[in-house]
Amino acid sequence: MFFHLPARSSRLFQKNKNLAARTLWQLWNSNFHSRRVLCVFSGPGGGLCKPDEASSVSSDKPPHVPVMLKEVLHYLDIKPGQAVLDMTFGGGGHAKAILDTVSDVSILALDRDPSAIVLARQLAQEHPGRVKPLLGRFSDLEVLLSGVDVKAGTIDAVLLDAGCSSMQMDQAQRGFSLSKDGPLDMRMDGDRFSDMPCAADVVNTLDRQALASILTAYGEERHAGKIASAIVEARRVRPITRTQQLASVVAGAFPAAALYARKDRLQRPSHVATKTFQALRILVNDELNQLHAGLRAAQTVLKSGGRLCVITFHSLEDRLVKRFLRGADLSHLEQHHFDPRIKAKGKDKSMERKISGDNTYWNRFQKKVITPEKGDMKDNPRGRSAKLRVAIRC
Repeated sequence: MFFHLPARSSRLFQKNKNLAARTLWQLWNSNFHSRRVLCVFSGPGGGLCKPDEASSVSSDKPPHVPVMLKEVLHYLDIKPGQAVLDMTFGGGGHAKAILDTVSDVSILALDRDPSAIVLARQLAQEHPGRVKPLLGRFSDLEVLLSGVDVKAGTIDAVLLDAGCSSMQMDQAQRGFSLSKDGPLDMRMDGDRFSDMPCAADVVNTLDRQALASILTAYGEERHAGKIASAIVEARRVRPITRTQQLASVVAGAFPAAALYARKDRLQRPSHVATKTFQALRILVNDELNQLHAGLRAAQTVLKSGGRLCVITFHSLEDRLVKRFLRGADLSHLEQHHFDPRIKAKGKDKSMERKISGDNTYWNRFQKKVITPEKGDMKDNPRGRSAKLRVAIRC
C-alpha cells in the first residue's frame, strides 16, 4: 500500500514536488524491521507499536455515546425487515439503537478494529440471526460482503461514521489521545498488520519537509514547519515513542501562553498538538482514501431509494463527502479534491463544473449539512464537530 499526499501539500515543495510522496514510499516499503530498532526505547512492556497491556472492552456499559443518534435514526428511516450496513460499528451505539427501535431488521456490522468486532459479536449473540460482524476496512467491503452472500443493490440503508471512535480514544495503549500517555501507535487495525507503520515510525523516520507536508495536508496546521522542526530536533536526543512525549515536543515549539490558546466549537481550550495528532492518525490509517472507498462501496450496495447517512468530524472528511455526493469523480481529482479553495476562488472552471455536474447516483435528501444541537454537544462534547450528510440512492 502507498500513502499519497493531497496536492495542497505538494505545493510546499515547488523545487521537488515529489519529495513527500517518495519519502512516504520509502517509509512504507523499506526494510520494516530495520526501522523497528526504535522499539527498544519503549521500555518495559513491549515494542513501540504494541499496547502497554491487552486491550479490553467492558460489556457492562456502552463504551461511548453514539453521535447524533436521534438524527441518524430519523434520516435513515429504517423499516421493519430491512437490511442495514453499519460501516463503522465502533462501540455499537447506533446499531444497538436500530435493533431496539426497529423490528426484524438485520445489520451488517463492519469495523477494522478487532476490539469493535468483539462488541459486534456480543451484540450478535444478544440478537441471534440479526447481526453479522465483518472485520475489515472500507476497501475490503466488496470481498467481505461476497463472503456472506450479499449482492450489489440489496441494502436498504447505510451508516458511515468516519474518524476515530471514543473507544479508541479512551484506551491509552492505543496511542490516539494526547491527554493519556501511551505508546505512539494510532493504528485502528491494532496488530492485524505487522508491517503497518505506526505514528512513532512516521515522526522518527520522515524528514522535516515530509513531516511539515503531512501536518499541513492532514492537520491543516498553520504552524506545520515550526512543529516539524521541533520534532526533528527532539528525536536527535531520543526517539519519540510516547503520546505525551510528542505532545510536549509540539508544545515546546510555542510560547507557554499559546499552549491552550486555541478554542474548540464549545469555546474550550484546545491543546496546540491536537491537529498534529489528527494528521498522524489520518496518515497512519490512510483514512481519506478509505473514506472514499467506503463511499464507493455504499454507492454499490444500496438499492434504489436506499438512504445513506455519513458522519464526519473535520473539514477534510466533510469536503470529500460533499463533493462525492455532488457527483465529483474523485478518482480523477487527485490534484483538487481536498482543496477547499477551488470553488471559492474559481480558478479552475472546468474542475468546478465536474464537481457540481449532474449526479446520476445520488439525490441529496438534505442539501445543508446537519450539525449537533447545542444540548447534544454539551452532553457529548466529543461529537461537537460532527457533521451529518444525507443522500438517497437514485
